[in-house]
Amino acid sequence: MAAPSYNGSVTPLFPDTHPEAEAVLIRLLREAPSWRKLEMVGQMNAAVQTMMRCGLRECYPQDSPQMIQRRMADLLLGEDLALKVFGPPLKKDHAG
Repeated sequence: MAAPSYNGSVTPLFPDTHPEAEAVLIRLLREAPSWRKLEMVGQMNAAVQTMMRCGLRECYPQDSPQMIQRRMADLLLGEDLALKVFGPPLKKDHAG
């Protein structure tokens, strides 16, 4: 059975996935209750924040955990909003 398409021009969401498997995934996502979808979004956000934190630690290995958190706030909120929410930036542990 081929994956359903709307007008023949819809591209696959996952090009490396068999169309039948993608159709099953889409069906399961559509059938999932709202609370489960929100839970999945929360898990995805937590994973992205973990990856951000790891990337920042890689780029700034001398920074304290507080400085890494502030760098995350600057990236997520923008420097202007981070300044309003958290006050002046922390003193950097090293040049950068």
